[in-house]
Amino acid sequence: MNLKDKFPAKDPITKILEKIAKVAHENRINIYLVGGAVRDKIMDRQSTDIDICVIGDAISFAEKFGNTVGRENIITYPKFGTAMVPFHHYVVEFATARSEVYEENSRKPIIRKSTLKDDLLRRDFTINAMAMSLNREDMYDLIDEFEGLADIDEFTIRTPLNPIETFSEDPLRMLRAVRFATQLNFRIEPYTFAAIAEVKERMNIISQERITEELRKMMMSDFPPSQGFALLKQCGLLDIILPEIADLEGVDQSGKFHHKDVFWHTLEVLDNVARVSDKFELRFAALVHDIGKPDTKQFIEGKGWSFHGHEIVGTHKVHRLCTRMKLPNKVRDYAKKLTKLHLRPIALADEGVTDSAVRRMMVEAGEELDDLMKLCRADITSKNPDKVKEYTSNFDHVEEYITEVEERDKMRAFQSPVRGDEIMQEFNLKPGREVGIIKKELEELILDGIIPNDYAAVKNYLLDHKEKFREMIN
Repeated sequence: MNLKDKFPAKDPITKILEKIAKVAHENRINIYLVGGAVRDKIMDRQSTDIDICVIGDAISFAEKFGNTVGRENIITYPKFGTAMVPFHHYVVEFATARSEVYEENSRKPIIRKSTLKDDLLRRDFTINAMAMSLNREDMYDLIDEFEGLADIDEFTIRTPLNPIETFSEDPLRMLRAVRFATQLNFRIEPYTFAAIAEVKERMNIISQERITEELRKMMMSDFPPSQGFALLKQCGLLDIILPEIADLEGVDQSGKFHHKDVFWHTLEVLDNVARVSDKFELRFAALVHDIGKPDTKQFIEGKGWSFHGHEIVGTHKVHRLCTRMKLPNKVRDYAKKLTKLHLRPIALADEGVTDSAVRRMMVEAGEELDDLMKLCRADITSKNPDKVKEYTSNFDHVEEYITEVEERDKMRAFQSPVRGDEIMQEFNLKPGREVGIIKKELEELILDGIIPNDYAAVKNYLLDHKEKFREMIN
């Protein structure tokens, strides 16, 4: 099969490949495009990977290519026989055709030079074990030793070798199998999937950074990310890499917003969010927003199951989870905030909206207010269309009220218009606790609607009630 029609002349990747092919021809070296780029081109998906397999010395060839195109900043990895050449908006990776042997408790292989077939054989899945010739005599011809093309046609993830061997050697491939199945909307071949359950404990030798990156890619899938977490739960990997989420299964809940246990409810919320946002932080918050429920579940006679305080317990669990996952502090703080506040708009819809309650929620949510409302809407997973319509209407009313208060009171990113230095001047104070007490009281008065959120109004109130404030700090 020739893939020339998949590489139109104006395609930037085509232009780069033809430059590489020209250098290879001039130096009488055989080279091949391998891996994800071949798969993605066959599937008409966008790709940024340009991985070149060199039959010979890849580092030497990369230097020749770099000299030809005027690139001197070549990054080499002599131990692995690989080199990377930044070129325009791409990074071209050159690798010597090789075989790999893994030690029992490491995913760092022993590298040996080998043939193209052996190089393809060492790869994780058949759909990633295809190559395309960049040699003049058979340019663009597909090399498919392990029926990767057939697996693409059958929407199947399968390993070229025995999956037990494949996953034991490099356990990250188990998570990659689930990630590819999610991203591509493929199925994992049954024998391959059964192998994951058999050797899942090998995942414990993988670094947290690599696990987190695979989870991030899975969560950002265009297809429902829930199917990835369902697969992880089914094969047992979820209990190893995200026990906090695995523990949600079997935690029954009943109520007007929910109709299934917390695990499946959470996956539905995640998919609901994914339909309206491609923001990783928001998708992650959807995944973790209810992780406090298993620790707070209790049965109340006449009311049923209660999870009182689960948003507070969940906030602490989110902190520990994000630390273990080595996520950025920004993601951690964002997820904690939305976990803590995700019941607040629901309470407003239930209890009736007041200016004071809306102001306080807006101040606490700050820049994440819009995302909070998206999460809360996604949290409605009832299968009763009449109830969904009712709850959605309530949220519409809350959002309208938020817009009115925001336009009138300028509440987002709120703090007292009268700053600490003015308070110190008026009361002859030094920086310290007393200044904070006065400032906090002014903010509470604004939030309660007693003083408008306006500098002149707040300053006048401060001057008119000096004695009251002096009593507070004495």
